[in-house]
Amino acid sequence: MTNFTDMLSKAKEMQNKMKEAQDAIKKIEVEGEAGGNLVKVTLTGDYEIKAIKVSEEAKKESNEIIYDLIIAAYNNAKDKLKKKSSDELSKVTGGLNLPFDFKLPF
Repeated sequence: MTNFTDMLSKAKEMQNKMKEAQDAIKKIEVEGEAGGNLVKVTLTGDYEIKAIKVSEEAKKESNEIIYDLIIAAYNNAKDKLKKKSSDELSKVTGGLNLPFDFKLPF
């Protein structure tokens, strides 16, 4: 029975660490860019857009190009955020590749 109690204790500890990691990830902010810094998008750890910056040079372009640059900057920020989130989770899980939204069954 000691092994089972030990296992439950370790699982509970892991659950607490995962919660801490998820809270830390939500506080992360990343900036994606496109067009050689013509457009920048800032994302929070829960993938919400915090800011969009369009340079004066980019504003001379057509709307279609600006929209494409915004999308590209968002995708760049999203990729950076995935990497930072993964790095944060690795600290807690010791390198196990668990998804950000992983939940233990208790």
